[in-house]
Amino acid sequence: MNTRPPAVAGTFYPAGEATLRGMVSGFLDEAAGRDLSPKAIVVPHAGYIYSGPIAASAYALLAPVADQIKRVVLLGPTHHIPFEGLALPESQIFMTPLGPVNLDTEIMSELLRFSQVQPLDAAHEHEHSLEVQCPFLQSCLPEFKLIPLVVGSAPPLAVAEVLDFLWGNDETLIVISTDLSHYHNYEEACSRDNVTRRAIEQLHTNLTGGQACGAYPLNGLLSVAQRRGMEVITLDIRNSGDTAGDKQRVVGYGAFAVQ
Repeated sequence: MNTRPPAVAGTFYPAGEATLRGMVSGFLDEAAGRDLSPKAIVVPHAGYIYSGPIAASAYALLAPVADQIKRVVLLGPTHHIPFEGLALPESQIFMTPLGPVNLDTEIMSELLRFSQVQPLDAAHEHEHSLEVQCPFLQSCLPEFKLIPLVVGSAPPLAVAEVLDFLWGNDETLIVISTDLSHYHNYEEACSRDNVTRRAIEQLHTNLTGGQACGAYPLNGLLSVAQRRGMEVITLDIRNSGDTAGDKQRVVGYGAFAVQ
C-alpha cells in the first residue's frame, strides 16, 4: 500500500496520539451544539492552537449523523506548488498520529475522466490544508473513506463539476478547507472577514485569494449550493488574535455549514 505519512504532525498539531486525541476532544467538547444537518462544512486549516476551536464548531455538528457518513470529499488549496485544476494523490492511505485514513481509490480513479483532475503526488506531499482536517474526521466519524483533492487554479464550474459527480446522498460529506484574510492587523482583519462572511452567506462565487486562501474550492462549493437552493450558516468567525496570537498581524478563520 502506498501511504502518505503526516507532513505537519508536531508543528500544526501534536505528534503524539494521546495528546492529539485529547486536544481534538477538548475542542469538540467546548463547541456549542447547533441543530443543523450540513451536507458540507467549511473549516480553517491553521495550527490547532490558532484555528482548532473554530474548526470544531463545524465538526461538532457531525455527531448526530456520524454513523451515516461513509465517504468524505475533502478539498483544500495548494500552498507549495502552482498547478491548474484539481490534484489527486497516488497513495491509498493517509497516515496521522491517530492511525490510517483509507482513501476511496475506486472513486478517485473514476475522477480521472475529468480533464481538470490529475494525479499529482507533489501537490499532496507537504500540503497541510487537507492533512490537518484528518484528525478531526477520525475523531468524529467511526468509519469513512476519504477522497482528498488539492485545488490549484480552477474556475468555480470546474470544481462544481467534480463536486456534483461526488455529491451522493447522506453517506457523503463535503469538506472545504480554507482560512480567511492573512496578515492584517486585528481591526482590519475583522472588517475584511465580515465582508467575506456576508459574501459566503450570499453564495457569491467570485471570492479572491485575498479573502480566502481556499477561494478556488470554496467558490466551487458555493456554485453548487447556489444551484441546489442551499443556504450557508456561519458557525464561528474569529482570527489568531482571538485565539493564540498577537493582534498586529493576524490570520482570519471561519466555520460554515451548508445545508
